[in-house]
Amino acid sequence: MPAASTAKTALGLLLSSFVAFSSGSSTGSRQLASTGLTASINGVDYYASPYPSGSLLSAVCPSLATLPSVLGFVPVTVLQDDGVSIESLGRLFSNWTVADDVFQSGFLGAVLLPPSSRHVPTSCRSQTPSAWNSSLLSASGRKPLVYSSLAPKTVPSGPYFLNVHTGDFHPVYRLYSDYAQAFVETVLQTPQGSFLPLSAHTAGSAAISIAVPSRLYYKRTAKKPLAGVRVGVKDIYRLAGIRGSNGNRAYYSLYPPANETGTAVQRLIDAGAIVVGLQKTSQFANGETATADWVDYHSPFNPRGNGYQDPSSSSAGAGASIASYDWLDIAIGSDTGGSIRGPSAKNGVFGNRPTHGLVGLDHVMPLSPDLDTAGLITRDPYLWDIAQQALYGPENYKSFANKKPNYPTQIYVVDFQISKLNSTGLDAGSRKTYETIVSAFLNGLAKVTNGSFEEFAYEDAWKESGPRPLRDTTSLNVLLNSTYATLVAKDQARLLRDQFYADYAAAHDGRRPHVNPIPLSRWAYGDSLPSSARDEAAANKTEFANWFNSQVLVKDTKDPLRCSSALMVYVGDSGSGGPSRDLYLRASPPPFGFSRGRFSPFSGCPDVVFPLPDETTVMNDVITGHEEQYPVSVDVLAARGCDGMLARLAQDLSALGLVAQPKVGSTL
Repeated sequence: MPAASTAKTALGLLLSSFVAFSSGSSTGSRQLASTGLTASINGVDYYASPYPSGSLLSAVCPSLATLPSVLGFVPVTVLQDDGVSIESLGRLFSNWTVADDVFQSGFLGAVLLPPSSRHVPTSCRSQTPSAWNSSLLSASGRKPLVYSSLAPKTVPSGPYFLNVHTGDFHPVYRLYSDYAQAFVETVLQTPQGSFLPLSAHTAGSAAISIAVPSRLYYKRTAKKPLAGVRVGVKDIYRLAGIRGSNGNRAYYSLYPPANETGTAVQRLIDAGAIVVGLQKTSQFANGETATADWVDYHSPFNPRGNGYQDPSSSSAGAGASIASYDWLDIAIGSDTGGSIRGPSAKNGVFGNRPTHGLVGLDHVMPLSPDLDTAGLITRDPYLWDIAQQALYGPENYKSFANKKPNYPTQIYVVDFQISKLNSTGLDAGSRKTYETIVSAFLNGLAKVTNGSFEEFAYEDAWKESGPRPLRDTTSLNVLLNSTYATLVAKDQARLLRDQFYADYAAAHDGRRPHVNPIPLSRWAYGDSLPSSARDEAAANKTEFANWFNSQVLVKDTKDPLRCSSALMVYVGDSGSGGPSRDLYLRASPPPFGFSRGRFSPFSGCPDVVFPLPDETTVMNDVITGHEEQYPVSVDVLAARGCDGMLARLAQDLSALGLVAQPKVGSTL
C-alpha cells in the first residue's frame, strides 16, 4: 500500500465492517455490500459513507495514490468556490475549521477543484501554495497539493475520502460517543431516503456512536431552510428501514423495520435536516422516574449540575442530548402531558408543546390522540422558529420572523406571587433565589410587551366565567382529576397494548412480553374503568377547552400581530436540582390530578419553555459535595394558533438577555 508507514501515525487503521454480508434475493444467494469504513485522522474518528457523492472527472492521478491512505481511501478536500485564489486557501480553510466540526487539516493532503475558465483542463498537474498557515499542514506534515479540473461541480465543498481504486468521493462523518446515553439507535440515511443502522463505533463507556456529516456540504435556501441541521428523533417516530422500540425491548425484537417515515419527521427531512439517530423515550411515552422506573433501558443522563438529576420524561433523550452535545442542533419529541416541557425545563433548553393538531402523527406511537403533539427541543430560538415552520407547515404555523408583534399586554401569572417581583430574594450567601431569577424575567417581559401582571387562580376564574350549571356544582380539580389518567390508559391499551400483546403471544407460544411497572399500572387503571369512562373524560376535557379558549386565552382574530388576548406564565422548574436519579421509590399511582401543566393538553393551546439566564446554586451538593448550579425555566402560554408569536417572543427576550442562550454541559 502506498505510503503505508506515513499512514500509521495520522491515519490510524480502524476498520469497522468495511464490507458486510446481507441477505440476497429470494433464491438464497448472498450479496456482498459495503457498510462504510472508519479511520482515525489526527486522533479523531471518522466514518466514510458507502454512498459516494460523485467521482473524479478523469483517472486517479499517480501522485494522489501516494498520499496517506486506509485501504486505498485518501482524505482529500473538494473546493467548489471558483473565486478563491490558491494563495487565499489557507485563510478559507482556517474559517472552515471554525464553522465545521468535521473538517480538519488531515484532509488537506490534496485539494481538488472543478473545471473552470481559471484552471487549465489538465487533471494531474498540481500546485502548492507559496504561503501557508503551519497549523493547517496536511496529515503528512506538508502543504496541500492543489489539483485543477478533477472534481465534478455536483460534489459539494468539504472533506471526503477518495477511493483511489474507483475515483469515488465518499462523504465524511465524524463519530461522537453518546456519553449521555441519550440515543438508542444511530442511523445513516441512504440516497433513496430510507435509513440503515450505522456500522461504526468510537470509544465510549456503554455508549453507542453517532455519526454527523460535514456542515460544509449544505447550504440553507428557501426550499431547504434546515439544510445540514442535525436532528435526533424520539424513538416513537418510525424511520423507514429502522426498527423502533418505544422504550420496550420486546417490542423492538417483535416487529420488523418500518416501511415508511411518518409525516412529521419527513417534513424535517424534506426541509434539509439530517437525522442522526433515534433517542430514548420512557416506555411507551409514559412518564417514568430515572433509574427507579426504567427497566428495559437506562435513562439518559441530565448534564446539568452534578450530572445525576432526572432528565424528566418521556422525551428524555431529546432533552439530555440537546443539553449535552454542541454537535446536535435540534430534537423532535412528543408532548402528551408534559413530555417535552419537563425535559426542556430540567435540562435548561427551549422546548414547545404546540397547538394541538398542527401536524399529522402517522407512523408515531400513540398515547392519546386527543392529547398527543409533536414538538421540538433546541438551544437556538431562531432555529426553533425555522424548524417549527418546516414541521407544522405554513398553513398551520405563522412565523413572526419578519413581523413586529403587537404583544398582548395582559399577562396572567400562575402560582407565583406578584408581590415578590420587587424583593431582593437573596439567600444567606447573597446568591440569587429562584424567586429573584423569575422576577427579573417577569419585569423584563413586562417591558418588552408593555404589559401588566394579574395573578391567575384557575378555580376562581372557573367559578366566575365557567359554564353553568357546571361551574356552580363542580370545581376544576374535581371535574378533571381523572381525565388525563383515563384518556391515556384507555387509548393506549386500545391503540397499542392489545395488538402488541396479541402479536407477541402469537410469536412466543402464548407468552406476554415484559412491560415496565408504570405502563402496567396505568393500563390496569384503565381496565378497571367502564367503557363509558373514556367518553366522560373526553367530554370533561372539551368543557375545559371551550371555556379556556373563549374566556382565558382567546385568539385575537382582528389583530393577527397580537394573536392572543393574553399571555400566561408559570415557573416550569425552580432550579431545586431534584429529583436525583439514585433514589428508591414506591410504586407510582396513575397520573391523577389537575394543575397548570394540564392547561395546554386539555385546551389545545401552545405552551413553550424558556430557560432563564441565571441559575440557582445548591451548596454542598448531595452527590458532589461541591457548589452546583441548576437551571430555572418558565412556561409561556398563548391562544391556540399563536405558536409563531411565542417563538418570536423567545427571540426578542433572548436578544435582551432575559432568557438564556443555553450552552452544553453542567451549566448554561
